[in-house]
Amino acid sequence: MCSYSFSVSKVYGYSDGRIRRFKDDFMFGASTAAYQVEGAWDLDGKGESIWDRFLHQNPEIIPDGEGGDEACDSYHNYKRDVEMLRELGLDYYRFSISWPRILPQGFANNINKKGLEYYDNLIDELLKYDIKPMVTMFHFDLPQTLQDLGGWANPNSVQWFEEYAKVIFKQYAHKVPYWITVNQPNFICVDGYGGKENAPGIGSSGIGDYMCIKNVMLAHAKAYRLYEKEYKKQFNADVGISLALSWVDPLNNITENVEAADIYRDFTIAMYVNPIWSKEGDFPRTVKRRVLERSTAQGFPESRFPVLSPEEIQLLKGSADFMGVNHYTTFLVKPSEKQYPVPSFEDDVNVTLTYRPEWKQAQSKWLRSAPYGIYKLCLYLNKEYDYPLMIITEHGWSTKKVLKDRSRVRNMREFFKALLLGIEDGARVKGYTSWSLMDNVEWSAGTSERFGLYDVDFESSKKTRTARLSALVYKRIIEQRIVEPHWIPNSLNISITKRSNAQRNDIEPYFVFIINYLFKNILLS
Repeated sequence: MCSYSFSVSKVYGYSDGRIRRFKDDFMFGASTAAYQVEGAWDLDGKGESIWDRFLHQNPEIIPDGEGGDEACDSYHNYKRDVEMLRELGLDYYRFSISWPRILPQGFANNINKKGLEYYDNLIDELLKYDIKPMVTMFHFDLPQTLQDLGGWANPNSVQWFEEYAKVIFKQYAHKVPYWITVNQPNFICVDGYGGKENAPGIGSSGIGDYMCIKNVMLAHAKAYRLYEKEYKKQFNADVGISLALSWVDPLNNITENVEAADIYRDFTIAMYVNPIWSKEGDFPRTVKRRVLERSTAQGFPESRFPVLSPEEIQLLKGSADFMGVNHYTTFLVKPSEKQYPVPSFEDDVNVTLTYRPEWKQAQSKWLRSAPYGIYKLCLYLNKEYDYPLMIITEHGWSTKKVLKDRSRVRNMREFFKALLLGIEDGARVKGYTSWSLMDNVEWSAGTSERFGLYDVDFESSKKTRTARLSALVYKRIIEQRIVEPHWIPNSLNISITKRSNAQRNDIEPYFVFIINYLFKNILLS
């Protein structure tokens, strides 16, 4: 196992002085999600989602009061969104389809043609400029009508999702080369069904969240098998799932802390990766044993953790062409001294999360800059799951409303350096997706946390988008295929360009980079 060096060369950004380069076929993109950017929450036949209901009923939890009713109004501004993708020179755009915009009551008996038309227009606009659509089928916004029937805690949700998948595959399969079935099952289930601070806010920790996890994972597998059976041979798109995979290290090398880190990884990484990518399939043994022991001690007649049948295990095994990795931060772990509610997910895991004091904090309280985590995550996934094909489907950094977002630039550069080391050590990473293309409604945080490469003026009628410093730096990295630690644009003006790897001499990025460095650090000193 190779160690990650924290020393930084002034010239190249690596302690060994080497320039590491993204290959010409490495893809770059940007992400958004329907509820967070579209607005038009009740226009043209769209149904109510759980996030519409949740934030309408609990507006006081939003720090700045900005919910998703209007958001960035991408429903009307999608051409400007595509223009921004063109300005950055991106290969693809990851966006989500709103289930209630397509099926207002959640069921396939009532298909909203206006909803289909919106996504047809967006996809066609992307294809017009050779930008690949990467479609997320479900990004948190469940139709409220389905939630009224139990939502993801209802086993019938597996069938509901499969029927929804049939509708959108039929409409868009011939246009879309990349599909993501579900985004972040842990957020959907542990936060939404186990907790109360995110939609639907059920608060059934240790029971409802586990029911949700099983059903969401099976729904993913059903959608994958549907595409595999009916569309794979003709259109050959890649279908995956996006998982929130934070890295965790033990607080120190004390045995108890090392064990705590292993447990936390099993509950937050292996929980979702094992059923699809492990040789044996199924949920991790550690998770099943631990929840069973606690359930028995708590007087339950059987484990609170649901069982997968042999047929369900086989359905899930191998049900992805790639692993979508949403990676933002790293935690340090030790056994908890706190008494958690019983039963609960927190009590089952029973750890305390912390950070190193030198890790810089973003605008979001939970987000610290520890980019080495993506390198260690790559090594872990390589070792445990035999080098899975991956796409970084989310990575980002939150700030206040500023245009010169230097902290995001630093975080991006350090992340790319660590990612390139992971690729060098064998990680099969096909692409990187920035979260987010533009500022959006960050769920319960409203617009108080800005993740966008583009600033959005939410007070303007047109929701004006303006490129940040990070947008130009990202554009430069895409063009040059290397990380230049000192490059800064002369202004924040950005124009549409289309990079062409075939027309660029491979030595050019290195030459330009060295000349820039010499000019800024020697001739001007």
